[in-house]
Amino acid sequence: MAKIKAFRNGTKKDAITQKAAGLFRRKGFASSSMRELADIIGVEASSLYNHIGSKSEILQTICFKVATEFNTHLQQVQGSGKDTLNKLENLIRFHIHMMLDSYDEVFVANHEWKQLPEPYLGNFLEQRKTYENSLIEIVSIGVKKEEIKNIHPYVAVLTILSAVRGLEFWHRQKKNLAVEALENDMVNHLLKGLTK
Repeated sequence: MAKIKAFRNGTKKDAITQKAAGLFRRKGFASSSMRELADIIGVEASSLYNHIGSKSEILQTICFKVATEFNTHLQQVQGSGKDTLNKLENLIRFHIHMMLDSYDEVFVANHEWKQLPEPYLGNFLEQRKTYENSLIEIVSIGVKKEEIKNIHPYVAVLTILSAVRGLEFWHRQKKNLAVEALENDMVNHLLKGLTK
């Protein structure tokens, strides 16, 4: 069998993790096996264990990588000094890019996190809650400063996150719609509901 090939600017573990994300998205974490992953990569299952400890470790890597990317970007936006609409536009565009560019990983983090063992499950849920609360705070500040409509911040955040997560349907259908048009139309539609 072949050797595991690292992707450009990545490690062999990164290559395994990316292939695993695709497998977990298609079959679900619980229904996926290390043997199937090895077959997809083109190596013996035992070769995988030279780079990773377990299937659960792969799930942890995927979920926390996605969480870290979202949280890192959020911190940059919070410290940008921009007004609320600019912050929200930046965050919406980032969510869209993540859904389009890292679809398998984001899908797994959105759906398979329930399979994380403790203490990772609790940690992941705490990060998600903190992220959502930070978004709610951005909207709350915008309402107080009268930069956006007087809307319940939780409803605004729920609407934004649900709409962007809806891109899963676009991925399944692969509608004949340019990515740039999709992004701009979503951003404009979501922000118009907040603009005074």
